[in-house]
Formats: sequence, structure tokens, C-alpha cells
Amino acid sequence: MNRRNALKKSALLAGSAIAVPSLFSLLQSCKQQNRLDWAPVFLSEDQAKFISAFVDTLLPRTETPGALDVKTDIFLDLVFAKTYDTKAQENVVNEIKKFNEECKQRHGKVFADLNMEERMAVFKNKEAESPKFNPKVWGTAVGEQKPVGFYRSLKSMTLWGYFSSEEIGVKHLNYDPVPGEYRGCVPLSEIGNAWSL
Repeated sequence: MNRRNALKKSALLAGSAIAVPSLFSLLQSCKQQNRLDWAPVFLSEDQAKFISAFVDTLLPRTETPGALDVKTDIFLDLVFAKTYDTKAQENVVNEIKKFNEECKQRHGKVFADLNMEERMAVFKNKEAESPKFNPKVWGTAVGEQKPVGFYRSLKSMTLWGYFSSEEIGVKHLNYDPVPGEYRGCVPLSEIGNAWSL
């Protein structure tokens, strides 16, 4: 999976491009942050609760760490704070508000206050109604990519942040810091885990 291209194509919710090295430096800074004393840089407390609930619903802890364990929510807050322009930041705030208002209409509560079953129902509806990323050939999208909307963009960013974290990339995916020979045809049984980005 090429999360870098997906992240770029999502236009970070507002059409602004972001340099991958900047994202890696943000990921590194999240690693140092203690969850108990984390104060959002950009998000309000309620918005941070939304982002934390969103990433935890998408990637909960199982036999592997969840998105909260690798601080994906802290990473997203830093991305919004340090890479978005004012217009893009306003868009994030408005989209979170809109998302929560839809949850209140359907379930009577904001997203962070819903139980897991209700959150999954919200995700199911969003999956059905949100535009999708174009199919790719060799990592390049086929055709002109139309805006995919807030839900799909946030989902893509969450997945990119999660799979790009050191914890997941090194400890839970196959990782070879010095790749050797190219073997194009390898039986799946020999591979085991997916390869780190």
C-alpha cells in the first residue's frame, strides 16, 4: 500500500500539499509525547476527543497496538497545526463540527460519546456515501482524482500515520533496513507479515 501517494492525493482536506520529510519529523515528535500530559497544539479539547475516537474506532488495539497506542491522534493534531494553512485549518474545524452534528441527529450524541457499535454504524454509512480514491497502477492514480471528502481523507491520514510509525513499521511489519536482492516472485507463505513502507 502506498500511503504517501494517498496522503498527497487527499490534498490534506484542503488542497495543500505537504512534504513527506515534514511528516516524518512530526511522527518522531509524537513518539516523545506522553499521552497522560498531552495537550493538543491545534485542536480544541472536544475536537481532540473526536480525533482520538475516530482513530481508535478505525484502528483499535487487538493483538497489535491500536492507533492510540502509537499516538496517531497526536500526529494528526501536529499535522493540522504545522502544515495546514488558515483556510485548511478552518475546514478541519468545520468538518469535525459537521461530522458531530450528523452523529447528534442520528444517535443523539457527538461521535466521541458513542459506543463502539454506534461508531461502527457511522463508519459504515460514511464508507457508503464518501467518494473513493481512484484505482492505481504502479502507485499512480488512474484518471483525475476528485475530492474524496473529510471522512476518507482523515481515514487515509490515520492509516498513513499508523503504518508509518516506528512501532508498527519496525516491530509489526516485515522490515529490512538494508534491502538486498530483489525477489519478484515469492510464495505468500514465505512472506508472513506485510512489508513496512
